[in-house]
Amino acid sequence: MMPRLSTIVGLLVLSSLSFTSAAIAQSEDDNSRQIVLDRFNKARPAADVTAGVGGSRVGSGNPTAKAPVYRRTGSTKTAGGPRKPAPSSSEEIGVTVWRLRPWRSGDTGGRVLVLDGSKQTEWTPERIEADTPLKIGDRVRLTVESPQPGSLYIIDREQYADGSLGEPMLIFPTLHTRGGDNRVEPGKLVDIPAQEDQYSYFTAQPAGDRRDQVAEVLTIILAAQPLPLQIGDQPLKLTEQQITGWEKLWGGAAERLELIGGAGRTWTNEEKAAGAAKGRQLTQSGPPPQTVYRVARKAGGPLLVTVPLRYAR
Repeated sequence: MMPRLSTIVGLLVLSSLSFTSAAIAQSEDDNSRQIVLDRFNKARPAADVTAGVGGSRVGSGNPTAKAPVYRRTGSTKTAGGPRKPAPSSSEEIGVTVWRLRPWRSGDTGGRVLVLDGSKQTEWTPERIEADTPLKIGDRVRLTVESPQPGSLYIIDREQYADGSLGEPMLIFPTLHTRGGDNRVEPGKLVDIPAQEDQYSYFTAQPAGDRRDQVAEVLTIILAAQPLPLQIGDQPLKLTEQQITGWEKLWGGAAERLELIGGAGRTWTNEEKAAGAAKGRQLTQSGPPPQTVYRVARKAGGPLLVTVPLRYAR
């Protein structure tokens, strides 16, 4: 059965990870919305020292390539979070949303096989910004990257026009995907769905008979230590009390940054290799994440940020 996009929404929860503050260079104008962000690139291995499949050397370009430039696109506040977070350092996590389109002559890089009836065709994933409305029937993939090691979790909730949310489902990890291995490290991308899944994409389609669904809300948890959750082959149903408790403890404001000139770029072979189950790490010269969420980390505790993927009206 083809998965729907409604199996992927939720929150991004970043756990208490001990890493230094980002090396961020800002323009002389304090009101500038552009930010040079190199935390992800610097955390990755250098291109000239990374071994590829079979021991071959890999890398695409100069490992000291110019740091990517982002623009501020606004902030979000998680329900239940503090209005004014306590003094803290900042954490960042990268999320790239890919929308598939039919493969075109001249396309380079990675491709995804799409099953249409009994026929398989090749489609090309293209980056979109996180607030790009999705049309019914769009085929979508997600990639998550962290500049620090940890354990990744993704919770799915549907959002309706009245603001209410559907039941929370832990859809990553499961034993069905990578045998339940949800560890992340710098340069190691996590693709949702996994490339090895029968369907390596979701189809944007509201769940059930509800016609008032307006968004999918992701909950991605990045914890320094594994959470005490008993995963199985299928998504795990969580309780509202669990989610509400996490929101109260870890919720707060998050800043969203979008890569300037990133939307429309296609999936590269290096990104494909870095997201494979036993693939190599993305190098310093590899593509940066499309969307970066910067969250103020309260001392000693995890963080949580809400990331909605909205349907076009």
